[in-house]
Amino acid sequence: MTTSISDILTLERTQLGAQCSSKKRLIQHIADFLADKIPDSQADDIYERLINREKLGSTGIGEGIAIPHSRLSECENTLGALFLLEKPIDYDAIDRAPVDIVFVLLVPAEATEQHLQTLSMLAQKFNQKSFRDHLRQASNNLELFQFATD
Repeated sequence: MTTSISDILTLERTQLGAQCSSKKRLIQHIADFLADKIPDSQADDIYERLINREKLGSTGIGEGIAIPHSRLSECENTLGALFLLEKPIDYDAIDRAPVDIVFVLLVPAEATEQHLQTLSMLAQKFNQKSFRDHLRQASNNLELFQFATD
């Protein structure tokens, strides 16, 4: 069971200052970014899976946070990626607030229970104002990673 962000996030999958003008462009950026870091994965496949999940309902959970997520057959283990956007974007979040912190969760195709437990852990963590504020103070990828995994 995944118990913390440090179990699923790496520095390599942490990015501060991503420049995206819309939700669709952000998801394309995420797909391109992750396809380079997940063996045997394709950006188009990651994009389609994340977009299809968004069509079911926005993964914008409020307070400037989005947690796009999907199953991915190329994943052997649950993995996360963290993005702090240069400027907040409209994401159709539940509270209608623009999003600037995005945590992407990709899980193996068969990891149903683990997927739900990890989403719950992330929602609890990002629900903490002090945690969100700390992330927003990061000045580079390393700080963002360290703040997220402390």
